[in-house]
Amino acid sequence: MACHRVEELLELLEPEWNRASEQSLVEFLMTLAKEAGWEKPFAELSDDVLIYHLKMRHQDKNAAIPGLQKDYEDDFKTAILRARGIIE
Repeated sequence: MACHRVEELLELLEPEWNRASEQSLVEFLMTLAKEAGWEKPFAELSDDVLIYHLKMRHQDKNAAIPGLQKDYEDDFKTAILRARGIIE
């Protein structure tokens, strides 16, 4: 994991873990994995899953995923035309 990813994960993790201070770090990470719907072995849990889950944990279930909102188009036709480079 790159250094900036570690820093981002720790920055997101600290306030959430403080709210669940009765849990050990591993217990809290397992809680996050379960909330995120992770079904593979815990050892395969990626930093991306943790980061995106922590970013979206208290958001509306219909909220856009960070990083995808910039590419969002309300209209399908506009999205296709933009993807093909016909419009900007």
